[in-house]
Amino acid sequence: MPKYRYIRYLPLILFITCCWSPVFADIQIDQPAPNIEGTLLDGKPFSLEANKGKVVLVNFWASWCEPCREEMPIIESYLKKNQSKGFEVLAITMDKPSDLEQAKQIMQNYSFLFSEKKHMDYSGYGRIWRIPSTFIIDKQGVLRKNGMTGDPKVDTKLLEQLVTPLLSN
Repeated sequence: MPKYRYIRYLPLILFITCCWSPVFADIQIDQPAPNIEGTLLDGKPFSLEANKGKVVLVNFWASWCEPCREEMPIIESYLKKNQSKGFEVLAITMDKPSDLEQAKQIMQNYSFLFSEKKHMDYSGYGRIWRIPSTFIIDKQGVLRKNGMTGDPKVDTKLLEQLVTPLLSN
């Protein structure tokens, strides 16, 4: 009987193995970004692969998230100045269905590509547990900012330091 005493820990071991497995979210800066694809709120298809040649900022956000709403005007301003240079923004709301109308109202103020989480496949990024989470992908499809690590904030300084050089390459 003593040799089976650890069997009670099996569910915990399986949980840790699954949740921390590199299969779930082992995305690395300077490596190809996993594809994101699905349908935007306006019904148009979106694919990160199809946007190669552009620098794409992917922002996972929610209407209830104050830091998310604070950074949106900064991202919008940068987008307006740089969209003609090949900059694009995809905002994916992580809101519950009951909060979707509020998310739609917020997005009326922005020109971002916009989708609900249920209409996008972003499984290569793992479980999005941090809101906001912003990923930046360069023109060649390489990840330049991993939204699950480092400072979650997006501000003008970050955009100027990270994105502006990518637009000129």
